[in-house]
Amino acid sequence: MIRLLPLCLTLGIITVGASAANDKSTPTGAHNGFAWKSEVPDDCPFERSQTLTAIFFTGRHSDYRCGDTWYPSWASDGNLYSPWTDGKTDGVSCKSGYDGEMAHTAHGVMIGDDPLNLIIKNTSAPKAASAKPYKGRYPAGSLVHNGIWYYGTYCLGPDGSTKHKGFTWNWPNLGPMPGFQISRDLGKTWEPSPLSPGTPLFPEPRVHLGPVKMGAPHFVDFGRNMKHSPDGKAYMLGMGATTDDPKPRSCVKPAAGGGFETQECDADFAHANLSWITADQVYLARVKPSPETINDIRAYEFFGGHSANGKPLWTGDFEKIKPLIEWNNNMGCVTATWVPGLKKYLMCITDGWPTVAKMDSYILEADTLTGPWRMVVYLKDFGEQAYFLNFPSKFISEDGRTLWLCYSANFSRGWNGVKLDFNPPGGRYGLCLHEVKLLGPNDNLSTESKTLKAMR
Repeated sequence: MIRLLPLCLTLGIITVGASAANDKSTPTGAHNGFAWKSEVPDDCPFERSQTLTAIFFTGRHSDYRCGDTWYPSWASDGNLYSPWTDGKTDGVSCKSGYDGEMAHTAHGVMIGDDPLNLIIKNTSAPKAASAKPYKGRYPAGSLVHNGIWYYGTYCLGPDGSTKHKGFTWNWPNLGPMPGFQISRDLGKTWEPSPLSPGTPLFPEPRVHLGPVKMGAPHFVDFGRNMKHSPDGKAYMLGMGATTDDPKPRSCVKPAAGGGFETQECDADFAHANLSWITADQVYLARVKPSPETINDIRAYEFFGGHSANGKPLWTGDFEKIKPLIEWNNNMGCVTATWVPGLKKYLMCITDGWPTVAKMDSYILEADTLTGPWRMVVYLKDFGEQAYFLNFPSKFISEDGRTLWLCYSANFSRGWNGVKLDFNPPGGRYGLCLHEVKLLGPNDNLSTESKTLKAMR
């Protein structure tokens, strides 16, 4: 996500097998991929999935030299359109954490049907928009529907490198969502959002640097041109926290011998309880997308919990929004994709506390967007610092079992003395695409490995 620009100069593609895995993965044979060990914490509130129980990395991955923050939206023309930032793509640089006044976000198109042979181009030059009174303004929900591209942003503060009691944090406060810019020509020209950080789409936060609920929202991926939306509406997932958190995240400092230890801290510092990559809850909103509605809160409905008989409740009153799911001190960036072959939603969540170290991600599944949600796998130290995980719907097999995981990794190597390695092999600080297979309780890993070897 962030501040140290990678060397993203050209596009290149390689296809390789996975190298020997470290202690966070279980190898099944050289160059035959590996299953990532699932380490579900004891306090996990989600039931285990009975149909999807493991994730297998085939070893096939991309090697594109691009920036990070990719959330592809599959348009009716067959291309994927995505925001990106903090790096260089197609010879153009972009950074979203300038001095607040000139934060930039960029727009790219991914052309092609093979994840390993995409042509990735900018649709137009990066655009500047003020983040004041915040300092960073980054890409959020992005959707192309009926030829119109809706591109949202969100604010961050107080700074990309925030020093506090001997520890350097990265954007420890998640801010408001200042609406959507709109393109009617697939990213060539843009109409700026009529909203701003001071007048955001959702009425939050109540105080500067206070918590939000619909933080850094991302559209649910319903396939090409929203083909599989249940009602023609666009749904957005946001990450959030509340002001009355009974157990907020601790303040930390580097510990002798590595890692971190908690310490007493000032009450006026939020300790990354709700940061660019940490949260407590996930919230849900929906809207019929159009240029007239996308920036009008009156057109939105918000998930308000379940009725006594288990039916989802929707409300037009933002004050009545309820968490879709929650796991205190274990949530963060969230995305979801509908998988037709499985007839299930897959949700990716990353808990990146304390914002600049190894990060944990996990995958949930559900038959309906409003749940119940069940744990598929918990990927401790995935990446080792992977963030912004999502499954682009264009690259999902007919049976739904083979997908490509999109993410970025390891932006803060060396911060606070933390050493980070790329795991799985082939990760980078920039665009990553890894082929994975979802396995069930009756799938045999050794058979999967032999199948992959035969394919090669």
